[in-house]
Amino acid sequence: MIEALQFDFMKNALVAGLLASIICGIIGTLVVVNRIVFLSGGIAHAAYGGIGMAFYFKWPYLPGTIGFSLVAAMLMAAVSHSVKHRADTIIGVIWAVGMAFGIILLDLTPGYNVDLMSYLFGSILTVPGSDLVVMSVVGGSIILLVFYFYTDLLAMSYDEEFARIRGVPVKTLYFGLIGLLAVTVVLVIQVVGLILVIALLTIPPFIVEKHVKSLAQMMVASSILGCVFTLTGLWLSYQYNLTSGATIIMVSGSGFMISLLIDRIRLKGKTLRNN
Repeated sequence: MIEALQFDFMKNALVAGLLASIICGIIGTLVVVNRIVFLSGGIAHAAYGGIGMAFYFKWPYLPGTIGFSLVAAMLMAAVSHSVKHRADTIIGVIWAVGMAFGIILLDLTPGYNVDLMSYLFGSILTVPGSDLVVMSVVGGSIILLVFYFYTDLLAMSYDEEFARIRGVPVKTLYFGLIGLLAVTVVLVIQVVGLILVIALLTIPPFIVEKHVKSLAQMMVASSILGCVFTLTGLWLSYQYNLTSGATIIMVSGSGFMISLLIDRIRLKGKTLRNN
């Protein structure tokens, strides 16, 4: 892996992967503790509509896709907050329509044959330096916002009623969280694909949740674990000439399965000791 770093594209891929892991570790922690994993998947897939619009109307990729994703995310947030018993169905509809809308617009874009697989699994090895600058600035802003509102987010995540009693604007904060999630998804999907976005958002927080004592610890541990998955996946993809995004996902999935196995062994051991 060290010799690979002589290539600029590999250095960019490494930095992009680490930035994505840190951002997803922080936002993914809030996604897991607030139980909005399905909603994050919906936003990731609906973002295809923004990708299609950006290419069809020749808009800059990032503003166009973020704008569309924010609209879709706010619709999903409104549904999940007010019509909870039908939220999964309506989010599923927005998810499917947004994705289909984007694919059709890409089909209709004159003279442009887009490789849809690059948006599913990303093209982390082709990330230019300009994208790294955008990721750093926007990612840094997201992290600052999360830590500025950390106390309120903590209260909302674990006890919504207590948060309201304390005067926390829960509804506004919830919509703000969904907005940050939408920006994160678009920011990361550009380089690692929507499937890896979902993996990095959910797998590291799920694994570390039972081993930490605070939300802040969970964010830090999730970011570190995401970086480990990314570095391992990049190394394996380089060594065996595999697709980088898919390899990172498989490493993350393997970590998830090992975590479940260890938990099961521990539970059996505890049961035997109690008997």
